Amino acid sequence: MVFFRKKKDMPNGLWTRCNGCGSMVFKKTVEDGMFVCPECNYHFRIFCRDRLNLLVDENSFEEMWPNMVPCDPLNFKDRTTYPERVSEEQKKTGLKEAIIVGKGKINDKEVMIGITDPGFIMGSMGSVVGEKIARITEKAMELRLPLILISGSGGGARMQEGVFSLMQMAKTSAAIARFQDAGGLYISVLTDPSLGGVMASFASLADITIAEPKALIGFAGPRVIQETIKRALPKGFQTAEFLLEHGFLDMIVPRQDMKKELARLIAYLQ
Repeated sequence: MVFFRKKKDMPNGLWTRCNGCGSMVFKKTVEDGMFVCPECNYHFRIFCRDRLNLLVDENSFEEMWPNMVPCDPLNFKDRTTYPERVSEEQKKTGLKEAIIVGKGKINDKEVMIGITDPGFIMGSMGSVVGEKIARITEKAMELRLPLILISGSGGGARMQEGVFSLMQMAKTSAAIARFQDAGGLYISVLTDPSLGGVMASFASLADITIAEPKALIGFAGPRVIQETIKRALPKGFQTAEFLLEHGFLDMIVPRQDMKKELARLIAYLQ
């Protein structure tokens, strides 16, 4: 008679599947490695507060305008109303909106920093996101500090706010232009994904443009473009590596090196 040992149940939450290589990787290892796959170097999408903790010196961040929330100018409704959707996203992410902004230090160098969150309505830019970016840019100009904006938006301009959202493209671009005309240093960091109206405005206007490895970057997504032009796209189209090769980016920096590289650029250029 053969006896088989009963297989123990695997505790939930110990493992996660990598979207890059498909491997099952130990979740704690991924978290300890700054949310990067140890097998293939795939950079997982992360919440803006996690990214903030990776970049800014401990206890140095002062958040600004944390309680701004969007209104509902169009009385928009699809499967749910816009206020209901915003409320759901707030509960899910713990954020009031798709961006946090404030003043902090990176290796003891003071900066103004803003980070969009791909988990809040895909990091899309509504009136609050645009207003916060404009304000943090003006504050950077007032205090004569470098400005760092980190983008992760797969939603572009937020359709639920219509033209009020589209207006933010011009508003943020104008604020960036005034800041640069005043001699300010602006560094844009593009993460996966950086698309739509965000990419067509403030995210692409920096003095130095950096991307994380293999980030998807563009206006429309590759599937939409391919279906529109009815042609096959080049291999790696709209990846950070493709854009670096074609002169759109200044550099690609792995997440593990991002803080050190930002500090180096600020020390050299500011």
